[in-house]
Amino acid sequence: MKEELTAMESKKTWSIVSLPKDHHSIGCKWVYKVKHKDDGSIEHYKTRLVAYYTQQEELDYIETFSPVTKLVTVKVLLTVTASLNWLLIQLDANNAFLHGGLFEQVYMDLPLGYIHNVVANNGERLV
Repeated sequence: MKEELTAMESKKTWSIVSLPKDHHSIGCKWVYKVKHKDDGSIEHYKTRLVAYYTQQEELDYIETFSPVTKLVTVKVLLTVTASLNWLLIQLDANNAFLHGGLFEQVYMDLPLGYIHNVVANNGERLV
């Protein structure tokens, strides 16, 4: 979870604000997955933060979009792989969704277990 939150914070995915009147927030939850190697042993544990999409079209959003890795990135990787005669079995782009643009204001509840350090006007650090 720490790695996922660090990636989101480093990309400035969100800012913590008070929920404005006449707006509602969407929920979120942690999804856990165990990634296995070909022999069945555990490779690593994966954690993703996902949102509950309870928004209504035209009220909360205009259109949907699913960001993916840029095509030029995939082409460069495949070119390097082919030119160096490497074997490519699988390709995974971490945090591809963090690079997508969003034009609507979306308010999401803070994830369970998330602690944000806030600095007050007088410089005092609050948790």
